[in-house]
Amino acid sequence: MQAELLICARWVAPVEPVEVLEHYSVAIADGRVAAVLPTSEAEQVIEARETVHLDHHILIPGLVNAHTHAAMTLLRGYADDLALEPWLKERIWPAEARLLCEEAVRDGALAGAAEMLAGGVTTFADMYFYPQATIHSALALGMRVAAGIIVVDFPSRYAANAEEYLQRGLALHDEYRSEPLASFLLAPHAPYTVSDDTLARIASYAAETNLPIQTHLHETASEIEHSLAQYGKRPLARLEALDLAGPALSAVHMTQVDDQDLELLGRYAINVVHCPESNLKLASGFCPVAKLLEAGVNVALGTDGAASNNDLDLLGEMQTAALLAKGVAGDPGAFDAATALRAATLGGARAIGRDHETGSIEPGKWADLTAVCLDATRLLPLYDPLSQLVYAGERRDVSGVWVAGERRVQDGAIKDFDAGELRSRLQVWQRCVQEMEDTDAHD
Repeated sequence: MQAELLICARWVAPVEPVEVLEHYSVAIADGRVAAVLPTSEAEQVIEARETVHLDHHILIPGLVNAHTHAAMTLLRGYADDLALEPWLKERIWPAEARLLCEEAVRDGALAGAAEMLAGGVTTFADMYFYPQATIHSALALGMRVAAGIIVVDFPSRYAANAEEYLQRGLALHDEYRSEPLASFLLAPHAPYTVSDDTLARIASYAAETNLPIQTHLHETASEIEHSLAQYGKRPLARLEALDLAGPALSAVHMTQVDDQDLELLGRYAINVVHCPESNLKLASGFCPVAKLLEAGVNVALGTDGAASNNDLDLLGEMQTAALLAKGVAGDPGAFDAATALRAATLGGARAIGRDHETGSIEPGKWADLTAVCLDATRLLPLYDPLSQLVYAGERRDVSGVWVAGERRVQDGAIKDFDAGELRSRLQVWQRCVQEMEDTDAHD
């Protein structure tokens, strides 16, 4: 068999199937996985233009960050130690109103995307203003992006009203229709920022375009209280009444889940994107991951934005999610290592509607791959490579990343990326924010 690339690893964790394969190789042709086979066999039957040996590594599918706001790296550390409502209304939204422009989003998204890529993420779902700028930054790094067609019912520099948000996003979807690295989501911000009329229009557009939908949902107890007071329904039940409940929907956060919610999530095969570190930092609550899995719900992992995390480290998020789920459920087996890796890869791909092409190492899928070195002294001795990856691995252990068979990270460094130039631009934006703060202090 002819192949452009043969990666021979000590371990391969394909996710599908679940088991870890020792001394296995992945052959890549035309950017896709051509075969997964024992290295001893691969050396006999694969004629590769290039062969990479990973003698101390576990090769996993490229990580999928199923929810973030990449450009919010510009506000990393700007509004710490606040609950969600004051965090948004008193700090984040006022800052965005003054700072937002396409150039700022492009630089912030490039910083966020680079951070994710170096940490093993090959695909991320983004929800933010100026999605064209985020797409531009992701493509500059050779990453996959599922760009959210952001919709809110208040004006911004990006759009004047809900219909303009939708039309600008759908036009962008048409523009990038033939770009294999870009896909799209309909992204109403949250039920508390989007009216029934707008949500009904989004349901109609989703039916017409077959685009997935992603929204913040059941993030805090106050969100539930306000929805009950205003609509007489919990937010998820409100979405059901507006024909938005279904397997195309991803509910981000879901820290407030009662038995009725659980039944709806399972009945409609709704995806849940779990962002444990952001939820912990904002003291929003705990997503009941074990109950969701028991109900058959697909669970994905997201970092949320760097303004509420404060990093975009999905390997770290995977460890936090696994440990937190055990504590919440009172069961050490509630979210085991294999389940955690699945949530960070195939679960995320499924939530954004891309599981047919990425999220696992299977013949025919894009060769989106991440190599993690398990040879550091702090990772030895090593009895179970998958457990070591989830419970002790760190993003600094990521040595190689490939997207569609193209190497994007080598020896831990992003290829063809000028970090110094980006650092200078980020310092300019920092000064802008600080000057904004100084002006407010003198008013």
